[in-house]
Amino acid sequence: MLTVGDKAPAFALQDDQGKTRRSSELKGKPYVLFFYPKDNTPGCTTEACSFRDHRAAFDKAGIAVFGVSADSSASHAKFVAKYGLNLPLLADPEHKLLEAYGVWTEKSLYGRKFMGIVRSTFAVGADGRVSHAWPKVKPAGHAEEVLAALSGKPAKAEAKPTATRSRAASGSATKAPAKKTAGSASASKAVAKKSPSKKAPVKQPPARKAPAKKAPARKAPAKKAAVKSAPGKR
Repeated sequence: MLTVGDKAPAFALQDDQGKTRRSSELKGKPYVLFFYPKDNTPGCTTEACSFRDHRAAFDKAGIAVFGVSADSSASHAKFVAKYGLNLPLLADPEHKLLEAYGVWTEKSLYGRKFMGIVRSTFAVGADGRVSHAWPKVKPAGHAEEVLAALSGKPAKAEAKPTATRSRAASGSATKAPAKKTAGSASASKAVAKKSPSKKAPVKQPPARKAPAKKAPARKAPAKKAAVKSAPGKR
């Protein structure tokens, strides 16, 4: 695999539109080649879309970006159309450029060995030599990593607007409970005011009148005494 300082290999490959792209057309200009295993696979899609989203930043820095794999030009065209990719994908089915950069190597998966592409990226300077090399790339965030290295800007510089929106969203979310708390407080006060009226019926006078009903039971002996006095008159 090529390293920093090596002379960049020349190439003449078809892109996703069937147009032949030549390295000679890039003479005196910096460019990036990101080599990926296969179209429409999860990791490769993540990586390609990441470069797509940062295309404007690369253009502003005057850096051309090309994706390269062993897929055909027709396969690239479908990949580009499906995800709205805005950068050229070069087809290298004969592995010429892949082998020149040293990314077409023997790989192993579950004990099975086969030839494939090691996900790698190379930046070529205006002098035609490799200025930066990223072997065994991790797709997520890679485009930002490359852009940061070539432009001298922090990798997370473009993530600030998203962070700002998230803070605003979280701020509004925290204010919502405050309004609900005020509402619940007023509601609790209303309940507190109504509670005395609900407790008033508990002190019902009928509960105290119960002993008054037992009074007739005490008068019964008086009637029995009148019955006993009858025999005396006889």
